Amino acid sequence: MRSRVRDLREAAGWSQAALAERLEVSRQTVNAIETGKYDPSLPLAFRIARLFAEPIETIFLYDEPQ
Repeated sequence: MRSRVRDLREAAGWSQAALAERLEVSRQTVNAIETGKYDPSLPLAFRIARLFAEPIETIFLYDEPQ
């Protein structure tokens, strides 16, 4: 799954640490989401979507297997 979290975070002018604080997760979690090494839980995905005021499906993009 790809995500737009990094783009949204940078557009907001936040560091990974600042986003992590707002989401109440570690900076390492934010980094893992941004690099595609970790797919967030559904509750965390909802918190991210609410924070950026966007639907989950515009932030997290599922790559269909080919």
